[in-house]
Amino acid sequence: MNRILKDLSIMIRANLWLVPVLAALVTALFYFVAPPPPMHATMSTGAAGGGYALFGEKLKAELAKEGFELKLINSSGSRENAERLLDENSGVNLALMQSGQELDMTLQERKALYNLGAIYQEPLWLFSRSGIYINTLNDLLALRTAVGSNQGGIRMVVDPLLQANKYDSQELPEQWQTYSGKKALTQLLNNELDAAFFLGSAESALIKEAASHPELQLVSFNQAAAYRARLPFLSQIEVPQGLLNLATNQPHQDIVTLGPAAMLMANENFHPALTALILAAAQEVMSAGTLIDAPGTWPQNFPHEFSTLTEAEYFHTKGLPLLQRYLPFRIASLADRYIILVIPLLMLLFPLFKVAGPIYRWRIRARIYRWYKYLRDVDQRFNNFTLPEHIDEEIQRLHDLQEELAKVEVPLSYTNELYELHLHVGFVLKRLQNLKAAHSTV
Repeated sequence: MNRILKDLSIMIRANLWLVPVLAALVTALFYFVAPPPPMHATMSTGAAGGGYALFGEKLKAELAKEGFELKLINSSGSRENAERLLDENSGVNLALMQSGQELDMTLQERKALYNLGAIYQEPLWLFSRSGIYINTLNDLLALRTAVGSNQGGIRMVVDPLLQANKYDSQELPEQWQTYSGKKALTQLLNNELDAAFFLGSAESALIKEAASHPELQLVSFNQAAAYRARLPFLSQIEVPQGLLNLATNQPHQDIVTLGPAAMLMANENFHPALTALILAAAQEVMSAGTLIDAPGTWPQNFPHEFSTLTEAEYFHTKGLPLLQRYLPFRIASLADRYIILVIPLLMLLFPLFKVAGPIYRWRIRARIYRWYKYLRDVDQRFNNFTLPEHIDEEIQRLHDLQEELAKVEVPLSYTNELYELHLHVGFVLKRLQNLKAAHSTV
């Protein structure tokens, strides 16, 4: 065992030259690989207290568990979020946008943004005062109706509905009001409005408040399937009786409504390697579901006209990358990026290790053969049996060489060559001693 360990030690020392070579190869390969993704991003959400802002806060808390910092910036809504994503100097690389907004964007703008997936539904709610019958949008034309601000998210849904009915969305009926939110609800309760559109989740504070008043009723979109066929960015949403408020039995019967989806968008400043991390966090945020959506429903990969990241497609079809299922994101990300180095590294190492054997044999034999030149020179000088000037010094050098050779370690397979060197040193030494003796008797 000791002999084996000693031979192994000799082999390692003889091949230490491989260490700097390998280090240089690995360093060169790593130099040409893109750096790891950043552990931070900036996201534009929405108005404080709104659905986008609340989702952003939950997403931020979930990402913090992985050591990822998500900076949130409030906005006026989907339109401003799109403007920030398209602005290279905004510092924003993530934002929530409403499906259907692509209708107002140019092809170049759509191609500059990446859709990571739909995160949740944003139902469109139409509340009216009790006793008012509304079957289709045509019945709203004569009513005092709040349809949302010109640049708001509600109008991004209502305007296409009007256009589908051949109405000019730029010339609204005189009695229609371009606002919504708390103001519209207040006027609806004060009988200053007959109907009002609202946009938001079933859990939002405004929708809960509207559903708590028995003098209001929730209107069903009876033509929802027809709208859905013409406007694919909208979803048809079933709302069972009493879902919003059991106490007021709101809605009073099963109804159908429409709704866009909140899409998680990114721009070219977003690092694609963060895609799975962001979507997995969004999936965890939405894991419990909502009043309308079953648990585990979101995010989804809805059809869209934006650019697509390969990483997002992979997540929606197969889930998290293999390593990220078992390792923290930071470690899995590094492994994913550098595992591709294995193949080129092996291609370089194969010929390197192929020559390592011959080089190793040469280095071991070189430890033996380096003394043969000296022996040959001594032998040639004394071939004529002439006495050198410093024969005693040469004899002493050969004695020293014998002591040095006794300390030399070589693998067992090379011992015969070392012993042959011992014999040759002894032979030359004996010749010198005989030559000295011969001159002494003269």
